Amino acid sequence: MIILDTKIKSGKSYVLNMDIARLHTHTKIELPVIIERAKKDGPTILFTAGIHGDEINGVEIVRQIITKKYNKPEIGTVICLPLLNVFGFLNKTREFPDGRDLNRMFPGTKTGSLASRFAYFLMNEIVPHIDYCVDFHTGGAERFNYTQLRINNDDPELLELATVFGAKFIKYAQTRDNSFRQSASKIGKHVILFEGGKSLYLSKTVTENGVQGAVRVMHHLEMRDFSDEIKTFPIVEKPIIIKSSSWIRARHSGIFRLYANIGSYVKNGEVLGSISDPFGSFEREVKATHNGYVISSNHSPLVNQGDALVNLTN
Repeated sequence: MIILDTKIKSGKSYVLNMDIARLHTHTKIELPVIIERAKKDGPTILFTAGIHGDEINGVEIVRQIITKKYNKPEIGTVICLPLLNVFGFLNKTREFPDGRDLNRMFPGTKTGSLASRFAYFLMNEIVPHIDYCVDFHTGGAERFNYTQLRINNDDPELLELATVFGAKFIKYAQTRDNSFRQSASKIGKHVILFEGGKSLYLSKTVTENGVQGAVRVMHHLEMRDFSDEIKTFPIVEKPIIIKSSSWIRARHSGIFRLYANIGSYVKNGEVLGSISDPFGSFEREVKATHNGYVISSNHSPLVNQGDALVNLTN
C-alpha cells in the first residue's frame, strides 16, 4: 500500500498531507490523511467527511473517531479524511472556490477545474486501496435530516453493514451522477452515505449515532473487538427500510412553524406545522398528504411558496 509516495507499513501510524492546491496568497492548503494500519492484514475502511464545506457535523464525527482512538484497528487499515473541502470549511460554504460542488465532480480529471483535480486525486490516490467507506454528510440549506443511511439497492453486503451500523432508517437511494459514491461504487467499493443534522450545526445525538455506527461496522468486519464499547451503546433495533420519500411543499410564503417531531410517524391529514404572514392577517396549516415517517424537515423560519418543508417516507 503506497499513498502519497509513502509506503504504508504494517503496524504503523501515519499523518500524510495532500498538497494539491493553494490560496490566492500562495499559502498551502494541506489535507491531512490519517492512516492506521494493523500488524495483521485485513479490510481497509475509509471514513470521510466535509466533502461539502459547511457540513460540520460529519467532520465532528470523524474527529471523535480519531480522538477516541477508535481508528486504531487490530486487523486491517483505517483511513480517515475528516475534512475534504478545506476551502469551503474556511468560508462556511458548500462549494469549492471555483463555485463547483465537489460531490458532482467525480471521478475528476488531472487537468480540469480545481474541484475536478481534487476529485481525481482522491479517486486515484486513496480510493483504490479501500474496500469500504462511510461518507458522512448533513442536510443543507436549513434542512435537518434525521439520522439515515443511503445505500445502493443492489448490494446485499451494504445492506448488512448498514443494518449493523444501527441507524433507524436505511434508504435505497440512486447514486447522483458524478458523485463520490457513484464513482467509488463503479470500481467495486462498498460505500455507505450517512446523513444526519444540518449544515453549520452540531448535534450531539447525530454525532453519537455516527461514531457508534462506525464502531459497530469495524467490530462486524472483525477489524477490532469493540465488545465492551458496544455494551454501552443503545440497543440496535430493526431498521426501517425506505424505498422512496417525497417533500410536502409550502403553498404560501411566510413564517413557518414546525410542529411534527423529526423521526416520528404521522398520518394522512395530521397537522405538521403552520405558515402565517408577519402581520396577523392569515395563518394556514401544513398537513401530511399521506402516512409516513418524517425523515427531514425545514428549519428555516421564513419560507417561500414552493419551498420544501417536510420529507415523508412513501
